[in-house]
Formats: sequence, structure tokens, C-alpha cells
Amino acid sequence: MLTRRELLLTPLLLMACQRRKTGSSQRPLFAAETHPESYPTTRALHAIDRVLAERTGGEMRVRVYSGGQLGSEADTLEITIFGGLDLNRVNLAPVNSIVPETMVLALPFLFRSVAHSRAAFDGAPGRAILDAMTPHGLKGLCYYDSGARSFYNTRRPIRTPDDMRGLKVRVQNSSIYVAMVQALGANPTPIPYTEVFQALVQGVVDGAENNWPSYESSRHFEAARHYSMTNHVLAPEVLVASMHTWKKLDDAQREHLQAAVDGSVPIMRELWDARVEESRRRVLEDGIELVEDVDHDAFASRMRPVWDRFLTTPRLRELADRIQALDAPAPAEARQASDASRVNRQ
Repeated sequence: MLTRRELLLTPLLLMACQRRKTGSSQRPLFAAETHPESYPTTRALHAIDRVLAERTGGEMRVRVYSGGQLGSEADTLEITIFGGLDLNRVNLAPVNSIVPETMVLALPFLFRSVAHSRAAFDGAPGRAILDAMTPHGLKGLCYYDSGARSFYNTRRPIRTPDDMRGLKVRVQNSSIYVAMVQALGANPTPIPYTEVFQALVQGVVDGAENNWPSYESSRHFEAARHYSMTNHVLAPEVLVASMHTWKKLDDAQREHLQAAVDGSVPIMRELWDARVEESRRRVLEDGIELVEDVDHDAFASRMRPVWDRFLTTPRLRELADRIQALDAPAPAEARQASDASRVNRQ
């Protein structure tokens, strides 16, 4: 009987054997991605492949297995650490239990804006958290945006924490999300993402929380018509490499890979920003109630016990403090940086 890991690794091992039979000296880097081909992170992975091919004359390539072909993120993360996968784009949630430093980026109301979050991801705090993955068998390569998450529900507009009292709110199976919703006086209900729409329709939960593209593409807006701009979490997704793979690459190959990865970040962000605006437009045209006059200070004040619970070491508290102290670029500066990155890609 094959183990679950062996079953998941079988297609990759067969492909590696085929490459050896045909005499190819180097197989492509295998990359796992749960999102579909059209998703911004998947398109960013394909951009890495194109740049690597250009920089190395085709000697380095990336083969992207999108749409969850290789299993759940928890499964593929385990395989990546084991060395069966080279690259993996994952949400931070399954990494939290492996690398405690990643928990900092999931703290509610840590970031003041998208610009502030990107300054943290691109700056020294973000690099320190990526580097913290190395002892755990992962090479942190970069962050990809996962958007600002907000609450939506079937019952009423949410403007203050008191408006959440007694609501049953679906959350990810994550201790920090459970603690956050409890601190706001609501009842957290961890259920799989694929079951949320039916749960909203049947009244199993009153609401959920997510970003604009997920709210729209999942059709949650058809059941939960009150969308409140709490923007409570801006945790990113992360692209990692197996340390087994990283150690096998020579210095030039590592430089090529990191350069291709770095160039994929502004591409992903441009695609993501366009996706957010399109999703927002679609649900507003459908007539959902958008609540923008949210008392963010009142929400943030309820989070101190949550922070105290999860910032359990001086190291974690220092990372949170460094992120809070960062200055986000002004809108004009952010646009100039985006324009510069676009010119560099042409």
C-alpha cells in the first residue's frame, strides 16, 4: 500500500524518471499551486518560468501544477519540506504552526493600509520572517498579496464590534482567527471554504470574512448582502522553495531564481489590484450594501488580548513593533514604484 505522500509524489517521480530516460540533464523545478490558471499568483509563477528561461537560455524552467493537482496546501507543504517539491505557493495559515514568526503577519489590525503591508513585506521585517523559515526546511522567496479581509453577513451592517455580538461567523481553521472573532463578541465557526455558501444560505453561519475576489467568485455576496470594510487582516501568501532544492543549486542558479521571483511580485500585485477592483465593481452592481463608516479604532482596541496571546516571545513582539513603526509610502510614491517596475519588465 502506498502512503499518502507516495501517492502525491508519484507523478513528480515519474516525470523525473522520464527526463533521465530522454537524456535531459536538468528537469524543471516543480511548483505547487492550489489556485486556478487564471489566478494572479499562478500567473506570477508562469512569469518566473519565462524569466528563468530567458536568463538561462532554457536551462532553468518551472513547471506549475495549478488548481490543487498535487493536493491541499498542508499536503504540498509537507512534501516541499521533505524535498519532493521544489517550489510552493501557500497561504501563511499552514506555515504558522511550523514557523512561529509567520504568525506576526496574520495579526488583526497590524497593517494600516495595503501600502503599509507591502512596505513590511518588501522591507527588513518581511525578509527576517522569510529567513526564519530556513531552519524548518524552507527557503522563503517572496510574498504575494492575499488582499484585505473584511466581514460580511446575512443579518445587519457591521460598524462597531458591538454589531458582531452573537453572530455565527465562519473562520479558517486557525487559532488566531478563532481568537479574533471571539474577542469581537461573535461565535467563530471553522468550516471548509467550499461549504461556506451553503452554510450562509441554510443559516448554519450568519457571516464570514474574506477579500473582495473571494466574496465575489464564491457567490457569497448572493447570500450575505452586508459587506463591512473592516480590513482586519492583510496577511500575505508566500512562495517558498525546498531547502533540499536550494542547496543543490549553484550560486548563479540561485541568483537567477531569486531575480525571477523578485520580478514576479510587481506583476502579481498589478494583476491582484485589477482583480480586486473588478470583483468590487461586480458585487456593487448587484446591489450589496457596502459599509464604509467602520469604527476601526474600536475594532483594533479589542485585539490587545489576541496580540498578547500570540506574541509569546520577545522576538515576535519585536517583529510586530518593527512593522508598526514602518512608514508606508505615499500614494504618489507607490505609483512611481509601480511605474518603475512596469518599465523594468518591458
